[in-house]
Amino acid sequence: MTSKKATPSPAVLAGAEIELTFDDLLSNGQAVGRAGGMAVFVFGPLPGERARVRIVAVKPKYAVGEAIELLDASDERAEPFCPVFGTCGGCQVQHLSYPAQLAWKRDIVRSALQRIGGIADAQVSPTIGMLDPRRYRNKMSLVAERSAAGFGFYKQRSHDIVPIEHCPIVQAPLDDYIGRLIRLRRDGDTAGALANVRHVVARTARASQESILTLTTAEPSKAAERAADVLLSSLPGAVGITNSFDLSSENAILGRKHKVLAGRAQIEEVIAGIRFRISATSFFQVNVEIVERLFDFMRPRIGPARRIVDLYCGSGTFALFFAKAGSHVLGVEESQAAVREAHANATLNGLADRALFRCGRVAQALQQPQCARALGGADLVFLDPPRKGSDPQTLAAIAGANVPNVWYLSCDPATLARDLKFLMPKGYDLPTVQPFDMFPQTGHVESLAMLARRENR
Repeated sequence: MTSKKATPSPAVLAGAEIELTFDDLLSNGQAVGRAGGMAVFVFGPLPGERARVRIVAVKPKYAVGEAIELLDASDERAEPFCPVFGTCGGCQVQHLSYPAQLAWKRDIVRSALQRIGGIADAQVSPTIGMLDPRRYRNKMSLVAERSAAGFGFYKQRSHDIVPIEHCPIVQAPLDDYIGRLIRLRRDGDTAGALANVRHVVARTARASQESILTLTTAEPSKAAERAADVLLSSLPGAVGITNSFDLSSENAILGRKHKVLAGRAQIEEVIAGIRFRISATSFFQVNVEIVERLFDFMRPRIGPARRIVDLYCGSGTFALFFAKAGSHVLGVEESQAAVREAHANATLNGLADRALFRCGRVAQALQQPQCARALGGADLVFLDPPRKGSDPQTLAAIAGANVPNVWYLSCDPATLARDLKFLMPKGYDLPTVQPFDMFPQTGHVESLAMLARRENR
């Protein structure tokens, strides 16, 4: 017997206009309503709101709509503060009040742990947020318009460009650069230097008030090199300009090769008394205030003279924090550039005797004698993997070494839940899950899961 696909109700045919009440909000900013037995996803509304929507696409199991008119507004609705919110893909929830954002992100983490991890009794603490959830990003990646002499960010779920002149999410020096770069791209003396630029990646440091920029081009840019001193003097606080080239793909934001065009390639940031020299391309957190709050949260829980293995350690942000707190740390990271920065920053802070770093893919590195010995003797393993999470080989090595404590910092609740589902049956309890709002106004949430072996609790 052949089964027939369910025929959508007339209410959810493409082009139909219907009224919907919404009861959920996804991390991408889409609200969820139901019509004709199908979920309908729409950007704009919030849970508890009712809106008139037009159905624009119908799939076998869901439909997508666009909001036409808001009929009933939630008390948690806020006025977006950016004129391109809803078009630009950078923010998803500026229309949700900040206290509501923090509560929603806690629910996202709890739901993922329950649905994906099967952790029904997960204790997720209230989200730790910012004092002012604007102007927090210390890094921005501008996209150059091809047909006009402007810059912008990508649209939601697209490589189309939203032209901008300001961004209220980046720190003030970077926001100021947007207008200046637009004017430089239109000025006859500097237009040629920016004509073939695809992206501008800029980073600023709160402590030093210094900034660095890299211009991404397909090939090394002689025009940018000739005008680099003029560009540098036109950007207040900028101390260096580099050229990124040799792209791995058409839409790559950074190239595989870099050349200093003017000034220097690094700036200095200070967090909790630790000095970090970083470039525009460094593996370094974008929200310094929340990194400080993470440090404050972890510091009293570390204990004295710990032996720590820091996996996916990037440029050593957390490894150096642990070392400064008195621990001996081995960091593992596959990026050679990040490991070089980690070594240099350990020396800069006088921590080279307590913070060592090894370059390699984590799963393979843990099979090497030095890393295997460190793992076997570790009091604590700290993981900060990319969005895709860790891998079974790494998790199995941690569990097999009977590491007493595993602290897992994740930027994706779904992959965190998946990896915890692997670890917990291997003898670990999960007494603490603490979300941090590293990316206000977005659907992203950072979570610190602190596991402990049952016999050591």
